Formats: sequence, C-alpha cells, structure tokens
Amino acid sequence: MTKHTDRDAGRFDDQGNTRPTGSNYINDDQSDDGIDRRGFLRCMAWAGTATVWGMAGGVPKSFALSRLPFLTDAERKSIFFAQISDSHIGFNKEANKDVTGTLNEAVARVNALPQSPALVLHTGDITQLAKPDEFDTANEVLKGLKTDRVFYVPGEHDVATDNGVSYLQRYGKNTKGGGWYSFDHSGVHFVGLVNVLNLKAGGLGSLGADQIGWLKRDVAGLSASTPIVLFAHVPLWTVYPEWGWGTEDSEQALSLVKRFGSVTVLNGHIHQIMQKVEGNISFHTAMSTAFPQPTPGTAPAPGPMKVEPERLKSVLGITDVTFIPGRNMLAVVDATLSGQPPAFEAASHDAMMRQQATRKNLVLGPNEIGIDNFNFTPPVLTVKAGTTVTFINKDDVPHLIVNTQNKFKASPVLDTDQRFSTTLTRPGTYDYFCSLHPKMVGKIVVT
Repeated sequence: MTKHTDRDAGRFDDQGNTRPTGSNYINDDQSDDGIDRRGFLRCMAWAGTATVWGMAGGVPKSFALSRLPFLTDAERKSIFFAQISDSHIGFNKEANKDVTGTLNEAVARVNALPQSPALVLHTGDITQLAKPDEFDTANEVLKGLKTDRVFYVPGEHDVATDNGVSYLQRYGKNTKGGGWYSFDHSGVHFVGLVNVLNLKAGGLGSLGADQIGWLKRDVAGLSASTPIVLFAHVPLWTVYPEWGWGTEDSEQALSLVKRFGSVTVLNGHIHQIMQKVEGNISFHTAMSTAFPQPTPGTAPAPGPMKVEPERLKSVLGITDVTFIPGRNMLAVVDATLSGQPPAFEAASHDAMMRQQATRKNLVLGPNEIGIDNFNFTPPVLTVKAGTTVTFINKDDVPHLIVNTQNKFKASPVLDTDQRFSTTLTRPGTYDYFCSLHPKMVGKIVVT
C-alpha cells in the first residue's frame, strides 16, 4: 500500500496523480435505509439544495452553503477536499457548446471556497473522446486550481478509443492494474477505483476480481476507526439499472469496508446529485461541469439534457467535502455554478416536455440500424448472407459497437451522425452491444 503524508509534495509528485501534468438497488419496496425509490427521487428536492451534509446516528444534519463565509477558523480549516466530475472536454452539442468555459467556472468556484482544498478529486469523463488535445485542454484548465494535488479516476469516455492506454500514460504512474490506487491524507484513507473497463453486454460498471482482491489487501491493515473515502466514476450503488447506473460487483467491494466507522463513497457519471446512507456508508454522486442528465424515470434514456441557457448553471457544479477530526461522517457540500440551489427536477421536466414536442421520427433505409435515445432500432434485424449492415448514431453522445461473438470487427467510436458498416457473409446470429453503454444491446440474424 502506498502512503503519503500531509503536504509531502515530493512524494505526491512521484505518485503521478497530483497536478494534471503527468446491492443496493432502490426499488419500490422499502430498502435497508427505509427509503423507497419513489421516495428517494422525491428527496432529490432537498438532497441537492447546496447544503452541507453531515450524519449523526444515521440522521442527516445540514447547514446552508450561505453560511460558509461565517464559519469559525476551525471549521474553515476543516474544508478538506473538492470533487470535480464529468467535464467532458471536447463535447460541443446543444446541451453545452462551451464545456471548457464551464470547467473554468468550476475551477473558479473551487478557488472561491473559504479555505483552499488540500486536494481535488476528478471522478472521470475528463474528456469526451479521449483525444490528446482534449486531455491537454482539461489539464491546462485544471492547473488553475488553488490546491496542491489533483487525483483522477477514468470515466468510460476517457478509455473509449484505446481501453485506457492514453489515460494511463498521463495519470497512471504508480497505480495498479487499470489505474486503481490508494493514499493517506490527514488521517483519511483514499481509494481510487476503476469500474469502466472490460464492460460486458447488458451489464453495469465492473471492478473485476483483480481490483477487488487488491482492495482487500489494501484495507486489511487499517484500523476500523480510519475514515475511508472510495471514489470511482460509475456509482458503487445501483441507482437505476435500466440506464446502467450502477456497478455489478460493488457489493463485494463494499463488504470489505463495512467494518470501518466512516465510509464516504463519491462518484460521477450520472451528472446529478443523489445521496444514500446505509449503515456507516454514505454514497454521493456529483454534478457535472459539462451538461445535466435527466432524473431517472423522467426520460426514455439518459444522455445530455438541453435546458434553457439561463438555467444551465443551476444544474452544473462541484462538490467539496469537510472532515472534522472527532466526527464520524464527512460533510458534503454541493455548489452549483450559478450559486443557486440545484434545479434538476424542474429542468428535467421542462427539457423532456420540450424534447417530446420537437422530436423527429428516426428515418432509416434498408439494412440500417439507428442508434437513438440509447437504443438500437430495430433491436433485431434480419438480413441475408452477404448483406452490408450500417449503424448510424443519432445520439448526442458517442457509441462503440462490439459483436459479442467477435464475428465482425468492432466499430470506431461513433460520434453524432457518424456511421459504421460491416458485411456479414455467414448465416447465424450476431449479438452486439455498445461497449461504452453496455445496457444497449441488439441482434442481427443472418439467413
């Protein structure tokens, strides 16, 4: 296990993750924490009101973000680290044509905190398509953070083109496997996990046996009183399986940290605030700095959600986390770029109504498969041997087509309106899926 001491700048430089140079699915039944899914989604209204959250005996306690300027010196010094997520540098669709600008605003928001955070966590999807210039732009913006250290984990967009090779070249020094690692800071043990590699058709995010085995060894020697922070891209609890918002083997990982008195789990991926408490484990997902996604169940599919320009900054933001020695749970502050309370519920409703009113029917030619609303249309296509089948991406996000039987070559990453064709010469069934969004599956039957 790699350890670092507070303000040990040299050793953090060696880590390579400092400056950017280098099951708990909530359904309609009562869950262990007594909140059903409908009730939890209703709680979004108060869970995301730019409030500092702490826990005492399993009961949330809070104070308004407006109190930050009036904190005591001790409270200000306890502002400990910040989280930035889903910057998607390179995205330029209608939902936000200036993601670099909103990332710059997020940096300014972090720099305006009453106390500079000791470190910043970026929980993935740094880029849109993992291009070198996208990474370069993100790095240049994040250099402006008033903090000593920035740590990363990859999102699926950061590993889209090469299964994470470029990401690891930049951020993977002294990490293990696909980029996981741990470090200690101010008495808290941080663990960066990777759950966006080697995804399987129809599945969720995945950690894999090697990483879970490493995690078991990593925490084995720690005292149960050590506060733990786990951070990864895809949520480590099953937020909404229909959209792939969860990690299939997360329970195996979480079982290894249940003995600890304080565990905070931070994720990105879903571009909105959601919280859950289960025993001593607090789960928290962060807003994006690029674009919002709809709240679960309010839209046919996930994906970039276009809101009115004046409302955009109320659904983008950052998170900072407070650790005060002697308190069990870390307190979480969500702050929008607008400085106003998040407006996800209203924004999601209005965006979906507007989308339904303006939506055009997908028009396809013979032997074409459309990718629209995170679905393949038609889901089953029957063709004769020797037919060329063409996939057309009509979504605002990239997709990557993979045949599960390896009978045809995987597509390149397809951005909006891009096409991929393959000729199928042998009779049989060809199952395929999107390796970036593995809940998307389809089938071609060749006769």
